[in-house]
Amino acid sequence: MDLEDLRVYKKGMEVAELIWKIVIPWNHFEKDTLGKQMVRSSDSIAANISEGFGRYHHKDSKKFYYYSRGSLFETKTWIAKTNKRNLLDDDKHELLIEELNILGKMLNKFIKSVGTNMVNEDEPSYGKDE
Repeated sequence: MDLEDLRVYKKGMEVAELIWKIVIPWNHFEKDTLGKQMVRSSDSIAANISEGFGRYHHKDSKKFYYYSRGSLFETKTWIAKTNKRNLLDDDKHELLIEELNILGKMLNKFIKSVGTNMVNEDEPSYGKDE
């Protein structure tokens, strides 16, 4: 199985691209203060899944998947700040939070499956594509 076959990884990539498209038109100050933080934390979600996937031992892999989960929560904080500072309207705020909640559930199920003999067999929507 390849990294690109993992749906949780694909979803992480999609969310990060959505955030990038929102941040890119902001002015320099907005991008430099909140935008960079939000982009970096959202990029880190898929990046840590990728790094964990490349590790040899399940225990080591899981550590990076937990880092990914931490980045997801950090991203939620930046989204809340941008909404409170009127850089993100309520509709986009709700959309991003909804997408991150979906990704969070996928990531939690994926983490639970790591190290089992049937990695993602019973949860194909969170693991590999079929």
